[in-house]
Amino acid sequence: MMCNTTDQGPNGEHEHGQAAGAADAAFTSLLEDSAEELYDQAPCGYLSTLMDGTIAKINTTLLDWLGLSRDQVVGRMRFADLLTIGGKLYHETHFAPMLQMQGEVNAVALDLKAGGKQRLPVLVTSKVKTSDDGDPLLIRTTVFDARDRRAYEKELLRGRQAAEEARRQAEADRARLQEALAVLQQSLLPAELPEIPGLEAAAHYHTASPDLLGGDFYDLVPLDTNRWAFFLGDVCGKGPQAAALTSLTRYTLRAAALHDPDPVTVLSTLNTVLHDRYTRGDPRYCTAIFGILQPDNDHVSVHLASGGHPSALIQHADGTADYLPTPGGMLIGVLPNASFTSAHTELARGDTLLLYTDGLTEARIGPQRELYGEEALRTFTTAQPAAGPQALIAALTGLLAGFGKGLDDDTALLALGMPDPFPTPADGDHRLR
Repeated sequence: MMCNTTDQGPNGEHEHGQAAGAADAAFTSLLEDSAEELYDQAPCGYLSTLMDGTIAKINTTLLDWLGLSRDQVVGRMRFADLLTIGGKLYHETHFAPMLQMQGEVNAVALDLKAGGKQRLPVLVTSKVKTSDDGDPLLIRTTVFDARDRRAYEKELLRGRQAAEEARRQAEADRARLQEALAVLQQSLLPAELPEIPGLEAAAHYHTASPDLLGGDFYDLVPLDTNRWAFFLGDVCGKGPQAAALTSLTRYTLRAAALHDPDPVTVLSTLNTVLHDRYTRGDPRYCTAIFGILQPDNDHVSVHLASGGHPSALIQHADGTADYLPTPGGMLIGVLPNASFTSAHTELARGDTLLLYTDGLTEARIGPQRELYGEEALRTFTTAQPAAGPQALIAALTGLLAGFGKGLDDDTALLALGMPDPFPTPADGDHRLR
């Protein structure tokens, strides 16, 4: 429906007339304001000074802010006299020189000495008036009350300071947490590997994130005077729950090995413990290799079993490297009657047995972030001199460091072997770590 705006009743015409009359009255009142009154009662401060700073003219607004009379100011004070000590120093060293060079200075924050020894934050803009010949005549200055702005700036500064303090506190808390996690992580690993006469052992643990507890583990423990149990594995998950599972796994493997060291039996015992403990609403599992070392003159007999874990790698003294296959071993803790795969081998002089967790082979490399993989690990190991477990672990430690951000999972390494040549008591201290 179209509305005819020109068709108005008596009431509409009356209201329109009243509005027009009010606007006319306001406009007339504005015209009656003199230039002097607009200057004197302006919502900001105005003053004019001679080139030496002596105040020649000042408006009432600024006088009211200062708590001074016109007689006290005009011809008796300079603009710098209105400023606080700090403001006066800045005026003399920066403001006045810039004004002299540029002829204009805009929106400089200063403090005036207001009535009652109060500081009045203001924004000051000054401009030099010149003659037709370009000679400076006087300085015109506008002063804006900046109390609200200063309050906002202080509040903003307090906010920034609070945020900075919160950031520092968060960093301190994170550092303390990382320290606590590092200590806890170390408690899940042996403080040092035991010394085995005639053998050499080395290990390394790489933490992918200092903010998370990892679930990788390893250990080497004596069973009797001539047999040693070793194991390495990886529990599912991260954090405190993974740490609890790691602790349970380590101590279960240790206890089971002392009761019956057969590798398959040990892993079966661990499977029973984890399945009974974690299948009720919170299923958890792990992968692991458990084995027995038995030195015998010029070789070391190795009997091991695997439960879902990557195969061990053997670096031979002749410069080759091969995996020791353990196919078919199941994850530990998932099924009540899991099957595990065992294997036997003998390490000759100069051979090294390497156990590792999948953080190593699942590292991402190159622009395409491809998996590093088991074949690359075998090739890398083959390229290293067969100089024993410690040398191999040192080389792998450098490899892990080179992955950078491509290594996003914890990695545990354990290497065991017989040095070449086989040490004898006549060689001195033959117990190597």
